[in-house]
Amino acid sequence: MLTNLLADHTSFHVGGPAKRWVVATTEEQLVEAIDSVDQAGEPLLILAGGSNMLVGDAGFPGTVVQIATKGIHAHSSAGELSKPACGGVIVDVAAGEVWDDFVALAVANEWRGLAPLSGIPGSVGATPIQNVGAYGSEVANTISGVSAWDRFERRRRWFPLAECRFSYRDSIFKAQAARLVVLSVQFQFFQGQNSLPIRYAELASRLGIEVGQRAPMTQVREVVLALRASKGMVLDEQDHDTWSAGSFFTNPVVDAEQAATLPADAPRFAQPDGTIKTSAAWLIERAGFTRGYGISERVTLSTKHTLAITNRGGASTDDILVLARQVRDGVEARFGVRLQPEPNLVNCALD
Repeated sequence: MLTNLLADHTSFHVGGPAKRWVVATTEEQLVEAIDSVDQAGEPLLILAGGSNMLVGDAGFPGTVVQIATKGIHAHSSAGELSKPACGGVIVDVAAGEVWDDFVALAVANEWRGLAPLSGIPGSVGATPIQNVGAYGSEVANTISGVSAWDRFERRRRWFPLAECRFSYRDSIFKAQAARLVVLSVQFQFFQGQNSLPIRYAELASRLGIEVGQRAPMTQVREVVLALRASKGMVLDEQDHDTWSAGSFFTNPVVDAEQAATLPADAPRFAQPDGTIKTSAAWLIERAGFTRGYGISERVTLSTKHTLAITNRGGASTDDILVLARQVRDGVEARFGVRLQPEPNLVNCALD
């Protein structure tokens, strides 16, 4: 039964009620619902999978528009999903499609590039916003363009890859979240049974290959799902380690001067612009926050993965924010690095 309590629609299982709730099952309904709320001057919250969102205990004082649009359309020389095309395939996917269902379809159809992103919760439309990534891959590697609704100009707009401004966990759709709503995503794939080169050492090791080698995509998907499950990163209502938004903090990107102040054994990953990315999990653990660390029985870090803050049952949003602040401030006091939250904070704040 549909309820307007946001706790019933988010993976954190917290959040108060919305004033009004609209479910959009077609792109036309979605655009109409958004535009009508905007023209009425009311607060608007766009909701899809609810897996990357923390909503305040007071709820949302406006209209929630839930994206439930469906549709996957492949364009290739063969003309059918079941027949691989020699030159690859372009696939248009509605924003409301479940991301991991689409990944499973891509693997089954030998569309290369998404297998390392298996098991990530949420919708297809959410993936370009955060430029979702895992195990050495990110969704920007396979996106050719994004269709979005411009709330300011009241029109549909097409963003080719070069205009999406993808970077680490960022995009134009995140930077202009108050303006742009993703309607559909276009992917371009090469085809074949084997994956693209595996760039992540842990995944390569589990696959029994060297970094840079390939493996059957079905095997990559199986291994990634097992890895994510072992870290509490595959949604399971029976496992409170998954009552979270996944990684609560992004991996910090710092300049060379700040990177030089970190301990010698701190992870360092050079970025194309000369900055250095380090590991939020490493900083959290070295600052004294271990797996299962908590401020009460209601809220703890995951027992499997220190990047996730979890609702152990009966938690409030305020409980989650208290632990998030403690971890953030502890890391900053120890290393001088201020962690940034990855989930979208709605009607609540860390500061």
